[in-house]
Amino acid sequence: MIYEVTHRTVYDYAEAAAFSQHLLRLTPRETGDQRVLESRITVDPRPDALQPERDMFGNLAHAATVSRPHGRLEILAVSRVERQAPSQFIFEASSPWEDVRARATGAAAGPAPAEVAPFAFPTALTAASPAIEDWARACFAPGRPVLTAAAALSARIHAEFDYIPGATGADTLPAESFEARHGVCQDFAHVMLAALRAHRVPARYVSGYLRTIPPEGQPRLAGADASHAWVAVWDPVFDWVEFDPTNDLVPGEDHVTLAWGRDYADVSPVSGFVVGAGAQRLTVGVDVAPVPG
Repeated sequence: MIYEVTHRTVYDYAEAAAFSQHLLRLTPRETGDQRVLESRITVDPRPDALQPERDMFGNLAHAATVSRPHGRLEILAVSRVERQAPSQFIFEASSPWEDVRARATGAAAGPAPAEVAPFAFPTALTAASPAIEDWARACFAPGRPVLTAAAALSARIHAEFDYIPGATGADTLPAESFEARHGVCQDFAHVMLAALRAHRVPARYVSGYLRTIPPEGQPRLAGADASHAWVAVWDPVFDWVEFDPTNDLVPGEDHVTLAWGRDYADVSPVSGFVVGAGAQRLTVGVDVAPVPG
């Protein structure tokens, strides 16, 4: 399946901004199941510079600087991506979770790849409370295959948490959304990461897009798709395997990968600062449209 992904971000300022600088993580990644055919980013007003760089996780980012007065900033990213269905995995054939923990933390022979270890430890946004650790323990029976444990966690989050847009913010901690038993995809991913990393199982936060399909007989609405977040778990046998706890499924052709990191702070699509703008209003629209073949 080939998609054209459009991500529009608009900042309207109460007063003219004197200066703004933003880091844009809006270029999809190349993966084994995804190929980026083309991608472009435009900024209005035209920036002084739009400098590409790779972050520590291999995500492609662009630094956009505007140093002249502007009352509005519009960032438009348009990409054409070919997405394939992922490989099928037999979760029961994955390694026991204790072996994965030992490999990731250097407590066993056969060291894990260097990029795995940072994902086995909590961050400020993925620290597990005692309640989360106790709740997750039932999924980590002795000798249980790591991907089976991860699938059980995903299913529990989907069953026990309510999806309520606007109930949480970008800085909501897993302990808060866990206690409230509600949130959005970012919160569900952070809770799952907190539970996995409490047991030192390497897992990363994946940001991207999810194509939504309208009800039968209704037209597809432009801009009705969404930014999305899910989790990838490492296993020495199968490498990184993804789970979407919001929908309790393995991400497939309707998921487009944008970036990955330890948590949302590592992969925020647009971050930065502005000088002299006063209050601001943010509008974000996402469209994931299949390209007729």
